[in-house]
Amino acid sequence: MTRIAVIGGGRIGEALISGLLKSGRAPKDLVVAEQYAPRAEELSGQFGIRATTIGDAVEGAHVIVIAVKPTDVDSVMTELGSVDLDGDVEQLLVTLAAGLPTVRYEAKLPAGFPVVRVMPNTPMLVGEGVSAIAAGRYATAEHMATVREILGAVGKVVTVAESQIDAVTAVSGSGPAYMFLVAEAMIEAGVGLGLTRATATELVVQTMVGSAAMLAGSGDSAHDLRAAVTSPGGTTAAAVRELERGGVRTAFYEALAAAKSRSAALGASPE
Repeated sequence: MTRIAVIGGGRIGEALISGLLKSGRAPKDLVVAEQYAPRAEELSGQFGIRATTIGDAVEGAHVIVIAVKPTDVDSVMTELGSVDLDGDVEQLLVTLAAGLPTVRYEAKLPAGFPVVRVMPNTPMLVGEGVSAIAAGRYATAEHMATVREILGAVGKVVTVAESQIDAVTAVSGSGPAYMFLVAEAMIEAGVGLGLTRATATELVVQTMVGSAAMLAGSGDSAHDLRAAVTSPGGTTAAAVRELERGGVRTAFYEALAAAKSRSAALGASPE
């Protein structure tokens, strides 16, 4: 069985560990490296896995998953640099940190070390994430298949070229925040129109859940589904007309373009 070391015990790291265990992975095949001792103890107690140092965690691990914030990656890589990664076990590094390209990791690893870059999103916390994966220079088809299997435990997986990861970050990586903002705006509007907050929240949340299910399962496009609800001269048509007048499409495009630019800026090497 593939042994996996997860470096970082934050929400994303925890979600991955939880999903892997629910998918049938044995606790003995997982280990977490978390610098904050109380958090390490919490994860160990919750999941029955070993919590230890980075150096100890990666020893004998087939897959090393970096699940820390981008600002913490350099310190992790520095610590990895002091570990012998040229042992008998063939290893793969998988990074879930936003913005940082595979070359940043490859430059600090032994020559030819395979790296796969991942852009996940937070719905993986409930097993409904979508992760885009991109191969580094030395990652093979077999490495990519391994990563798809691992991330399949917490949602869907798509494969893209690394040059597309910044766009993926803008669409799905940051995407949950856009959905939550829309939900927030609709709830506030419902309250303003006389509904209680509890009722408005229940209506909006279930509307989003149901709409997502239709979009995922009907086979129809977003355009077709929207048009089917928009009867000529009806209430929906009046609402959509106001959204279009407010420039909703342009606003979304500009927002995603800004997110893509920021992702690219994060990936610019300081060296």
